[in-house]
Amino acid sequence: MTATLQRHRLGLTWIEESRTSRSAHALISEGRVWLVDPFEDGPALAAAAELGEPAGVIQLLDRHNRDCAAIASRLGVPHLRLPERAPDTPFEVVKVISRPGWKELALWWSDEQALVVAEAIGTAEAFALGRRAGVHPMLRLTPPRSQFSRYRPTMLLVGHGKTLESEGAAALEDALAHSRGDIPKFLLELPKLVRGS
Repeated sequence: MTATLQRHRLGLTWIEESRTSRSAHALISEGRVWLVDPFEDGPALAAAAELGEPAGVIQLLDRHNRDCAAIASRLGVPHLRLPERAPDTPFEVVKVISRPGWKELALWWSDEQALVVAEAIGTAEAFALGRRAGVHPMLRLTPPRSQFSRYRPTMLLVGHGKTLESEGAAALEDALAHSRGDIPKFLLELPKLVRGS
């Protein structure tokens, strides 16, 4: 299945159409392109190559191996897997979750007021439940409020769903504020979400 391309001012996002809407990003800074949690899709990677010189592949989630290593090797660029810092990039690394079976980082791009979140927040139907964005179902009881409290992104780029090109801060705040309150809605939607997976 070919992914849907979403072009935006930071580069592009490619999205696999499904209930969980797996997505990846090609972000351009000063002619260099950073791929974030990429997965194989010929047209998307060709479009990413047209943006500029590949600089590296960044993997933000321990279990988001996807095709990160293979793509980095093919492009001859570093594979930054769960980097503690991201020198020589425009990004600040944000620690989101660190526990057995779930290690997750996010990226804050201060100059662009953009936040890239791998898994804790998503815009796909299974996350958002009718909102612009929502918290991962497994984190709804303990949403990562403190981890994101200092960020007011204009753009919100996620690992599941479309990129929000504006009003990212409001969407993020709404997702975190309603994380627990939306649990009954999630439970009602669960059979439909499972069927659509």
